[in-house]
Amino acid sequence: MRDYLYFLREYWRYKKLHNGKERFSLRWRDRYVCLRDKTSVTGFDRHYVYHTAWAARILAETSPERHIDISSSLYFCALVSAFIPVQFFDYRRPDLELDGLRCDAADLSGLPFADNSVTSLSCMHVIEHVGLGRYGDPVDPDGDLKAIAELTRVVAKGGDLLFVVPVGDAPLIMFNAHRIYTYEQIIRYFASLELVEFALIPDHPPDGGLIRNATKAQSDAQRYGCGCFWFRKGHP
Repeated sequence: MRDYLYFLREYWRYKKLHNGKERFSLRWRDRYVCLRDKTSVTGFDRHYVYHTAWAARILAETSPERHIDISSSLYFCALVSAFIPVQFFDYRRPDLELDGLRCDAADLSGLPFADNSVTSLSCMHVIEHVGLGRYGDPVDPDGDLKAIAELTRVVAKGGDLLFVVPVGDAPLIMFNAHRIYTYEQIIRYFASLELVEFALIPDHPPDGGLIRNATKAQSDAQRYGCGCFWFRKGHP
């Protein structure tokens, strides 16, 4: 109520200053009330800003001829496609058209690629949802493991996989939103791949923003951190 009263005062103050100016129409019925934006700092989603920034920096370093993404942030794919051709796949194909970006439908339980064929691959903040039915996919307690097996199958020898999931001190399902994994689980699930880098976005901002080359101990100290794993499959 206090915020709305502030809005009313600001509206009438602005209306008084606006009188006699014809550049814009100002009508009460056109109001669009925003009450929560008067913050001392600009807030942002730490997981989604930092993990996409991490992945973009790795792609700038590895500079692949093309990149395949499976259901990660569309903002990430749209921006990266400005300098690297990107093919994006999702269970629900988005109606998004940009130069350098192609969008198609695919199911993570059966990706449309041959074995060892994708040299640059990402699947970020996705696997934790697979099998929980949140996005219309079939309910399956092992849906995430089947998807991980597909990612491991299609990445090429010598190729890179950028993989991101929530991490914490214990495995947990927050049905039907997502799973939280331990660092040890992810390393075990991708045992056939080499870990090139582990980065962490910790729960609490005072502990850091994006911590590159983080440790298992740092991951295990989280409740709902964001774990960023750069894997590579053997050698060509």
